[in-house]
Amino acid sequence: MIILLAMVLALNSADSGTIGAVGAPLEADLGISHAQLGLFATVSSGVGAVAAPVAGVLADRTVRVRLLVVTIAVWGVSMVVGGLAPNYTALLLSRIALGAAVAAAGPIVASLIGDLFQPGERAKIFGWVLTGELVGAGLALLIGGDIAAWLTWRAPFLGLGVISLGLAAAIWKLMPEPRRGGASRLAPAAGLRPAGTRDAGDRPGDASDPTRERILHEGVPPESDRILRRDPDRMSFWQAARFVLGIRTVRTLIIATAVGYFFFAGLRTFALIFALDRFGLSQGLVSLVVIPIGIGAVAGTVFGGRLTDREVRRGHTRARITVPAVAYSAAALLFLPGLVAADIWISVAFFTLGALFLAGANPPLGAARLDIVPAALWGRAESVRTVLQLAAEAAGPIAFGFTADELGGAGGRGAGLREAFLIMLVPLLLNGLLLLRARHTYRTDVATAAAGRKGGQRTDQRPSVSADPSRSNPAANRSGGRWPNPTRNTRSDS
Repeated sequence: MIILLAMVLALNSADSGTIGAVGAPLEADLGISHAQLGLFATVSSGVGAVAAPVAGVLADRTVRVRLLVVTIAVWGVSMVVGGLAPNYTALLLSRIALGAAVAAAGPIVASLIGDLFQPGERAKIFGWVLTGELVGAGLALLIGGDIAAWLTWRAPFLGLGVISLGLAAAIWKLMPEPRRGGASRLAPAAGLRPAGTRDAGDRPGDASDPTRERILHEGVPPESDRILRRDPDRMSFWQAARFVLGIRTVRTLIIATAVGYFFFAGLRTFALIFALDRFGLSQGLVSLVVIPIGIGAVAGTVFGGRLTDREVRRGHTRARITVPAVAYSAAALLFLPGLVAADIWISVAFFTLGALFLAGANPPLGAARLDIVPAALWGRAESVRTVLQLAAEAAGPIAFGFTADELGGAGGRGAGLREAFLIMLVPLLLNGLLLLRARHTYRTDVATAAAGRKGGQRTDQRPSVSADPSRSNPAANRSGGRWPNPTRNTRSDS
């Protein structure tokens, strides 16, 4: 299941990378400009931002595996249509459909991770799944251009379309629809229990959530005015969004994630141009230079998740905040010597380490978001994050490029890009400091989310994993459409 979810994100990022890899022959064949080529990415991101809220609602209210299959099938067909497009307009229309489908992947995948895997392993699982983004983008850049040169720019589109349709079939056949409510069930109002124990409300075979178990055992109380008492199935998207954004740690994590992707988008767009201009490398050598940086990013994604889960098991309940905070600050400090170094291989070494730490922040952030949001709102919470992430990714290249143009002057484009990267390191460094503040609110928000999860959870009609018939009807456990009222306690955790 991890491989299937990673492949979803891999195909997503491979599509974005393919546009850049086949840009030159595509422009020549269709007779379009750079601006028209750039419009493909803008349209996809814009449509994705509009479609993400709808995707979040569907992820919370429908059978997610079926929704994911439909989503992948739509973007597979869109890729095939794009590969066969006779003109620019047809290709642009295919990108509109693809943008809507791609936006649905993030909320669905995050919700499935929360319910398919044990809470104590979520950061590690996010790490493995997020490697798909990096591997897909890297393969598209390294292979897509070569395939286009050997055959035609249409070949990568058609190939990705066929692979997408095959992946949709594999997910439908191999991935079960998990029972909603998280891989571990806690009963926060039933009294605090020592870590590792369980009560009658826990499903047989589930592993306990070490973070929530320890936080509840230590007596960290929820904030009663922010406990989810309404039926989440009856909340509109905007009501759910207001509730989610009312969680202090959620706001911090969303901003931190957006800033990280903002920098990564600029790095992804201009790193090759920076190397070409600053060090005078050939195109072939630049492609080789990208490989160790990409490997560093993949290693960071895997290592960041595993390190975080290990620290959580050791009792460090704030690890899912501390690790990304340190990672962002370390990335900024490591990119700095890479930008000013005069030797290419010294620069590559620091860029590789910087990419390792930058990518290593994402898995624990993903796990932390699931910790502090009630399970019934995971899809809508991730759709809010997706909208802001897409906006940040769209703004990143524009901000980097504009700053480079303004600062380039007589020093040339390479000098301008170096100054732009140096300036953009400041918000990345501040990102780490911002996350450190979230350490003061995270534990209280975890306890509040746990309190809101009391009571049954809805079960979808598709056969579920470890289904428990005695808990399959949440309506029987609700009172008048309201969640049970947990014990009130407003003491904050600092």
